[in-house]
Amino acid sequence: MEGTVTCGSWIRRPENVNLAVLGRSPRRVGGGGSSSSSSPSSLEIFAFDPKSTSLSSSPLVTHVIEEIEGDPLAITVHPNGEDIVCFASSGSCLSFELSAQESDLKLLTKELPPLRGIGPQKCMAFSVDGSRLATGGVDGRLRILEWPSLRIILDEPKAHKSIRDLDFSLDSEFLASTSTDGSARIWKAEDGLPCTTLTRRSDEKIELCRFSKDGTKPFLFCTVQKGDKAVTAVWDISTWNKIGHKRLLRKPAVVMSISLDGKYLAQGSKDGDMCVVEVKKMEVSHWSKRLHLGTSLTSLEFCPSERVVLTTSDEWGVLVTKLSVPADWKAWQVYLLLLGMFLASLAAFYIFYENSDSFWNFPLGKDQPARPKFDTVVGDPKSADDQNMWGDFGPLDM
Repeated sequence: MEGTVTCGSWIRRPENVNLAVLGRSPRRVGGGGSSSSSSPSSLEIFAFDPKSTSLSSSPLVTHVIEEIEGDPLAITVHPNGEDIVCFASSGSCLSFELSAQESDLKLLTKELPPLRGIGPQKCMAFSVDGSRLATGGVDGRLRILEWPSLRIILDEPKAHKSIRDLDFSLDSEFLASTSTDGSARIWKAEDGLPCTTLTRRSDEKIELCRFSKDGTKPFLFCTVQKGDKAVTAVWDISTWNKIGHKRLLRKPAVVMSISLDGKYLAQGSKDGDMCVVEVKKMEVSHWSKRLHLGTSLTSLEFCPSERVVLTTSDEWGVLVTKLSVPADWKAWQVYLLLLGMFLASLAAFYIFYENSDSFWNFPLGKDQPARPKFDTVVGDPKSADDQNMWGDFGPLDM
């Protein structure tokens, strides 16, 4: 396909199938925004094959974007895998419902009146539970909408100088937003009230933000530029205190993502490098050097069900990369292990029972031995043992 890929995202479908949606624009040459190709901007949806770790050679469905709307800049997909929201360079908001009829996919356009003509949006995100949609404008305006009612929860025109990044917490309670001036703020997602501003030194700029998603560690990860050093800092969201930082990518990150289960954090740089970090140890588990041959990454996102990442760049389009990390246990493997442990315990019990000399391991029926005969003292009905046992005691007075 002609043109460049400007953005992309995974689609997790209800039928446990993963798709990828890509925003494509004509390749521009020279000044004045002239196009070297007659192909228009579009949204394209591709199938993903986990066996070959690749996207289909041709899109399953394509939606052509009108020239007046501009090029797609950012895409976000609802957790239900059916609603897609895209913002174009003209400030137009494009919304679709992905409908699956038998084996055919269709993109049905939807209207979002509160987001009509609001200007270019740098970033946007759905909350984890799908009940909220947040958009961050180039003009610094922050919006939080209830989904699908589209009730406006927050419309703050001066949230930041210009919004750089945003992300919802796992419980969908908080929204973090960062600015191009290096500041970062926390908002209550339920009512849109400001919660706090993250503390930073005068030489620090907070750039990208992602909440932890493993359900055990309530952290907020942010990339921070400290002078000429790039680090990843961690805030405890119960106190909003910074608890530490570490150099991971070792260069400024332009994109950051966290896996759906929260086990891995990924960062990509302007020269195409990518690192994937195991959150539990905060150690790099995967490196990809010059993934897009030295071109800045425009998007980076983990596949919902595979250890695979989707990356895009203006020059080299889209790449699907399989991560060199330990394989996860599948559900059937866990059940098979539990069954094996249960059978092994039964076998061990049987062997122990057969070889034990327990009271309960007595023979039954005709195999039971006859009652043993006891020697008795002549003239005394009590045995010698009975005499020894009772002889020391005299008669009891009643």
